[in-house]
Amino acid sequence: MATSILEARGGCIIPRASERGYHIVYREQEVNHCPGCGHTHWYVGRTMAECAFCTTALPLESSALVAGGQIVRTIRRPAYGAPEHAFAA
Repeated sequence: MATSILEARGGCIIPRASERGYHIVYREQEVNHCPGCGHTHWYVGRTMAECAFCTTALPLESSALVAGGQIVRTIRRPAYGAPEHAFAA
């Protein structure tokens, strides 16, 4: 019996594409009907496409953010590396 989510999923937080199921995404080379209203007019950005009629937003198929493709890591660093650099003259 698995004791954690990582063990249950085989060491990965994000499930494999074959296990995720159906995902609605905006495909640039196809006619995309909005799942909310059925219209086909979109405002396309860098990572999302938004329906011009009902503002339903879909991720782009080619976007790096789809399915956790991009990892954002924050690192806390001290404000000053050494005490002598604390004051600029």
